[in-house]
Amino acid sequence: MPMIEMTNLIANIAKALVDKPAEVVVTEIRGQHTSVIELKVAKEDIGKVIGKHGRTAEAMRNILMAASTKLRKRCILEILD
Repeated sequence: MPMIEMTNLIANIAKALVDKPAEVVVTEIRGQHTSVIELKVAKEDIGKVIGKHGRTAEAMRNILMAASTKLRKRCILEILD
């Protein structure tokens, strides 16, 4: 699974959660062994992406980690304000 599909995976999950899917922006910062995937949503949707006690964000990070294991590359999800 190429890294572009990882960003699409996070974008699709986020768009399903928020009220304003047009404002979901996912960018990737590539490193040699680690990629950082940044997720930015509308201010009023940030709570929906994080979830109660961070459970939704943690679930998204677990999905990303499991999917990136096949690439033998570490992916980190950062949710931006």
